[in-house]
Amino acid sequence: MPAVTVENPLNLPRVAAPAGESVTRPVLAVSTAPSGFEGEGFPVRRAFAGIDYTHLDPFIMMDQMGEVDYAAGEPKGTPWHPHRGFETVTYLIDGTFVHQDSHGGGGVITDGDTQWMTAGSGLLHIEAPPEELVRSGGLFHGLQLWVNLPARDKMITPRYQDIRGGSVRLLASPDGGALVRLIAGDVAGHRGPGATHTPITMIHASVSPGAELVLPWRPEFNALAYGLAGHGSAGAEGRPFRMGQTVVFGQGDSLTVRADRSQESRTENFEVVLLGGLPIREPMMHYGPFVMNTHAELAQAVEDFKAGRLGTVPAPTA
Repeated sequence: MPAVTVENPLNLPRVAAPAGESVTRPVLAVSTAPSGFEGEGFPVRRAFAGIDYTHLDPFIMMDQMGEVDYAAGEPKGTPWHPHRGFETVTYLIDGTFVHQDSHGGGGVITDGDTQWMTAGSGLLHIEAPPEELVRSGGLFHGLQLWVNLPARDKMITPRYQDIRGGSVRLLASPDGGALVRLIAGDVAGHRGPGATHTPITMIHASVSPGAELVLPWRPEFNALAYGLAGHGSAGAEGRPFRMGQTVVFGQGDSLTVRADRSQESRTENFEVVLLGGLPIREPMMHYGPFVMNTHAELAQAVEDFKAGRLGTVPAPTA
C-alpha cells in the first residue's frame, strides 16, 4: 500500500503552507473504530461509530474494508441491495472489486481507483470480487464512504463516476515528506477529479516517518482524519492516533498531521485519510441503505423498494 504513488514526491507540485496567521484546528476527540462484517462476510472497521453526527455532517458512515489477505475461495462481496438519498464513495487501495447497478452504472476498480455512485432517487447495486480473485485469493483493502445529499437533491437521477487512480491529483508537502492524493474537492488551489453534489474534500496522504503535513482547510468545512496504517499525531497539541482511529478536529483554517519517527514493520509510512465537507444541517434519518430527512420519506423508500420501484436486478450476461 498504496498503489498510486511516485518515486520522488519532490517532483510533484507542492501544497503551499497556510498563508498569514492561520488557526490550527484543535483535536476535539479520537475514537477507535469497532470491527465487524459486511455483506457476505468481509471484515470492516466502522470508522465513525460513536461519533456525534454534528461532527460528521455531511458524512454518514465510513468502513475500512480489510486489510485482509484472502486464501483461495475466500474473497466475499455484497448481494444486490438498494440505496436512496446519498452518495457512496468506494476507494480501493489493494485488490479488485466489480460494481454493477440497476441504473446501468458499473465497472471494475482496482489499485487506487474510486467509484462514486450517486444513488439519488434510488437504485439496486452489487459489489463483488471478480471470479479470478475468488479462485486465487489475494490482498484486499479499501474504504467505503457515505456522503449525505441535501433535501433538494435526495431524489435526483442516479449517477455513476469511475475515477481511475491515474487521474487522482498528486501533490507533495513543501519538504516532500508527505504525498497527498487529492481524490475530490480542493486544497490550496488544487482540485481533485471527483465531482460532488455536497461540497467535500477527500485526501489520502502518505506521511513519511518523522514528517509533518500542514494543509490549509476551508473554515466552513468540518475536518476528520482516519488512520489507515501506521501511527502518528494530530493537531498542534500532538494528539496520538493510529490505524483504525478517527480524529475529530475543531474549528480553524488549517490542520496538522505528523508521522511518528518509527513505524510498524508492515507499513513504511503513516497512511491517513483526510475528510472535510460543508455541513448540510438538515434532519438526517438513516434506516439501513436509505438516508432521508423524515420518517415518512424512509417509509416511502422501503415501500418503493418492496414494490420494485428502485429498479430490478439485471439479467446475467451470457
